[in-house]
Amino acid sequence: MAAFTPPSVSRKRRNTTWTTARQPSRLRHRFDVSGTPYLYIAPFFLVFAVFGLFPLLYTGWMALTRWNRDLPGSNHTFVGLGNFARLSHDDYFWNALLNTAAIGVLGTVPQLLLAMWFAHLLHRRMRARTLLRMGVLLPNITSVAAVGLIFAQLFGRDLGLINWVLSLVGLGKVDWQAGTWQSWLALAVILTWRWTGYNALIYLAALQAVPDDLYEAADLDGAGQLQKFRSITVPALRPTIIFTVIMSTIGTIQLFTEPLMFNPGQSPTGGDSRQFQTLAMYVYEQFWTHGKYSYGATVSWAMFMIIVLAVGANYLLSRRIRSST
Repeated sequence: MAAFTPPSVSRKRRNTTWTTARQPSRLRHRFDVSGTPYLYIAPFFLVFAVFGLFPLLYTGWMALTRWNRDLPGSNHTFVGLGNFARLSHDDYFWNALLNTAAIGVLGTVPQLLLAMWFAHLLHRRMRARTLLRMGVLLPNITSVAAVGLIFAQLFGRDLGLINWVLSLVGLGKVDWQAGTWQSWLALAVILTWRWTGYNALIYLAALQAVPDDLYEAADLDGAGQLQKFRSITVPALRPTIIFTVIMSTIGTIQLFTEPLMFNPGQSPTGGDSRQFQTLAMYVYEQFWTHGKYSYGATVSWAMFMIIVLAVGANYLLSRRIRSST
């Protein structure tokens, strides 16, 4: 005769078995909810650690040592901040910093103003609007090396198209590669042509969030395009303008290919008098021309600190602008 099992004991056993069977599924669900997002973003952090964080730390260590290709016996000797002290008295470094800042200002200010105006026009209802929006991005997707070589020909002293146009209006030939201000202006034109459309699409994306009622009300009030641009477009784009200023500042400090291709001899010195040598070109010169690896790393870290200071200044300025509005 089978033993009698009370109903309460049987129910408890079933509950225990059901709970034990549910535990693996609960663990899987908990891992899926809390652990899967980390797996999705892990590839980015792995790539950043290999190609971003490790080179940053390695060049930081190199900047604290003496590492010269021509002096193999003294390589990897720790010198502390000696390279940075030498950098503070380096006239070539300060010249490259001045060139970079001047080209950046001359190229960024008109570039962003034109980009805002183009975005304002492309936001209007017009025929072939999609085609025009795609067209403004063409300069940005063109090979930067090809752009530099073409503009070097356009700004040529004897056979350049720019000088030919200037001769038609009675102006003499300009040696764009030889002069300081001339080379700055020529490189600023290259940057403006290349990046205006890219920034215009960023501004256009920001304008999509602006209600059309504002523009329609301005039309009813009889406002012109310039009035709508000044009163509606610019205030609406203020956060995006700050973003593009920061990105343009970072891109300007890293400027390399355009001035390198602009020089007919493709020398990293940026002309005979270093009149348009940028910081990135100076790093290249120290690394590959002179083999001064530790000093090149020091200039690289100086560029990094300049970028941090520039971004911090833009951030503080943006906070002040937001608090005043």
